[in-house]
Amino acid sequence: MILLDTCILIFDALTPERLSPLARQALDRGEAQRSLACADITLWEIAMLVGKGRLDPGTDSATFCRLALDARAVAVLPITPEIARASIEIDLPQGDPADRLIAATANAYGAILVTINEKLRESAAVATLW
Repeated sequence: MILLDTCILIFDALTPERLSPLARQALDRGEAQRSLACADITLWEIAMLVGKGRLDPGTDSATFCRLALDARAVAVLPITPEIARASIEIDLPQGDPADRLIAATANAYGAILVTINEKLRESAAVATLW
């Protein structure tokens, strides 16, 4: 399984040229295998970015999320009690709750996290790709 970090879902939908070649290959492969997913908190992060005016997808956040998910058949993975617990136990260099939940979700599903986030990529706590 390939888990898309929030920035990757946004880049893929709006500015795919910002994706690294390796990230683009992973998304294409995941789409072909129907193994792309994102953590449910990613949808909340997008809604917050749109609500605060930091992201303008040309539509409302709900419509943008639906279009971005549908474009590559990205599954949305829920926070489970185990993921919630793991998110507070995971050894990450930052305390961002969304990053912690996304990393814990990747680990819970044995997924590779596609992310541009250097702090996540430098951590040994989650398998990443960029």
